[in-house]
Amino acid sequence: MLMMAETKAELSIDASNLHTSNSSGNASSQPNNPLSRKLNKILETRLDNDKEMLEALKSLSVFFSENSLRTRRNLRGDIERRSLSINEEFVRIFKEVKEAAKEQTQDLIVKTNKLQGENQRLEVRAQVAQAFLSKFQLSATEMATLRSARDGPITEDFFRALNRVKNIHEDVKVLLRTNQQTAGLEIMEQMAVLQETAYEQLYRWAQNECRGLTQETCDISPVLSQAMESLQDRPVLYKYTLDEFGTARRSAVVRGFIDALTRGGPGGTPRPIEMHSHDPMRYVGDMLAWLHQATASEKEHLEALLKQVTVQGVEENMQEVVGHITEGVCRPLKVRIEQVIIAEPGAVLLYKLSNLLKFYHHTISGIMGTSVSSLLMTIDEMHMLSKKMFFNSLSLHASRLMDKVELPPPDLGPTASLIQTLSLLREVLASHDSSVLPLDARQADFAQVLSCILDPLLQLCTVSASNLGTADMATYMVNSLYMMKTTLALFEFTDKRLEMLEFQIEAHLDTLINEQASFVLTRTGLSHTYSCVQQHTEEQGPLTNLPGMDSTSLKTAMVQFDRYLASPDTLVMPQLNFLLSAAIKEQIFKQSTELVCRAYGEVYKGVTNPTNAYKDAESVLHRTPQQVQTLLS
Repeated sequence: MLMMAETKAELSIDASNLHTSNSSGNASSQPNNPLSRKLNKILETRLDNDKEMLEALKSLSVFFSENSLRTRRNLRGDIERRSLSINEEFVRIFKEVKEAAKEQTQDLIVKTNKLQGENQRLEVRAQVAQAFLSKFQLSATEMATLRSARDGPITEDFFRALNRVKNIHEDVKVLLRTNQQTAGLEIMEQMAVLQETAYEQLYRWAQNECRGLTQETCDISPVLSQAMESLQDRPVLYKYTLDEFGTARRSAVVRGFIDALTRGGPGGTPRPIEMHSHDPMRYVGDMLAWLHQATASEKEHLEALLKQVTVQGVEENMQEVVGHITEGVCRPLKVRIEQVIIAEPGAVLLYKLSNLLKFYHHTISGIMGTSVSSLLMTIDEMHMLSKKMFFNSLSLHASRLMDKVELPPPDLGPTASLIQTLSLLREVLASHDSSVLPLDARQADFAQVLSCILDPLLQLCTVSASNLGTADMATYMVNSLYMMKTTLALFEFTDKRLEMLEFQIEAHLDTLINEQASFVLTRTGLSHTYSCVQQHTEEQGPLTNLPGMDSTSLKTAMVQFDRYLASPDTLVMPQLNFLLSAAIKEQIFKQSTELVCRAYGEVYKGVTNPTNAYKDAESVLHRTPQQVQTLLS
């Protein structure tokens, strides 16, 4: 304001000095003079409306008392000096105020610094507390998720919250090893309560889900599998949930089995199994096939349910639950199979049923494992029943054969009862060979079947041939044993029995060979001669002295023997023509011929022996043993 007053004064002086000099100037040039414009502007200013100007002039009037040229020229310097003096005074006074304020605020600054330090410590503690809460407490969202599970469905968020609770419960054990045991125990107790509540809610949800799985098709949701994974930490709840699942699926399987028996499939395809009750094999086979498929499906459902469970004994749990699920079908299955077996459909069919039951027992046990199962026990029980009925049927058949022993036919071939029994055996063995049972299981039954049929047959043949002559008996037995052998040779696991039959055939073949050789020697007249040579001793003297051993008798016998040598096929026992096997007949003929040659050789040796007093022995027996052997070979 002082500067403005100074300017105003200068302008007033300049205006008065210039008024005279400008009065003579051209009036038209005044508006264009800058100084004139400035003067006019100042002169036109209304000071009564400019409060700041008025205040400046008022302040100026305090020390500008003399209005002279010198004072006006020094006005600016005076104003600046006065301004500097005022500012220095202000600085001095403000310094005093500052010192006074500093003395008065020293305590406040100390307190402020202290509070700032405390604030920093509190902030650190707040961060630690927040980290502690984040580590050992659930968030509001997680708490809300656990609480909402009471009324709503279980979601992935629930499992994340539950895992968080479990992790906190595990991590809080660290606090128990520090000085924060009280906090650790409180948090552990809190998490334990939350865990139990969450597991209870999860169990109830899983239980309700399992109760709804009563349809034939069973879809296991991933959430339910995850629920079982979580429940494995609570064995009791885990077991109860599995029991609930087993009960629901058991109801579905029983209903499905009854529908398959009585109603068939959708739209009537496939037809009801009961429609095939007149065909025992198909009837029983369809029931067992349905149960096999159902058992495999239920095992798959359980595998899907427990695929995330890692606790030990999962396989045993599945076997136990599958056994419980299939237990409901045991009664209707047993009743129907018993009806088929008790109806006595015949030995062959009973044997086929026995093998079928054993096959499905083996197959289903591969699904259910080695655990005790009502279904496997039922199938095994029916297998044993059918097997027992089968062997009872065979025993009854054998008893009937022995009750009425059939005499051998005139052709000494197998009797009708033998042929019928071997036909039965052939059917049984054929069904046994076509069985899909494992090799060891089939071999175990084979010996018992053969013993039950062959042993009575051998006894029957022996009794039947007891009243026959030696050759007839041997022929009949060879034919019967040969038919047994050819029957068994078609099947596996018969080597021991075939070997036994071969030994018996060989024994009877020896008889027939000896009989054929005796027959030839008798017909050729050498039988008496051969007997005398065999029984001759030195005490009896020369052979020629024995009755019928003179040269004439020997020559007569050699005539008949020469006829035999010319046509050996003409001297054959009638019984040999009844033999069923041409190979056996050829064997008998060959070996009996060897015996004849051997007998002739002994006769020739005895006759040509000088001690036996035959004159010209070579004329009596004109053929050497080698020549005879050549002619008969």
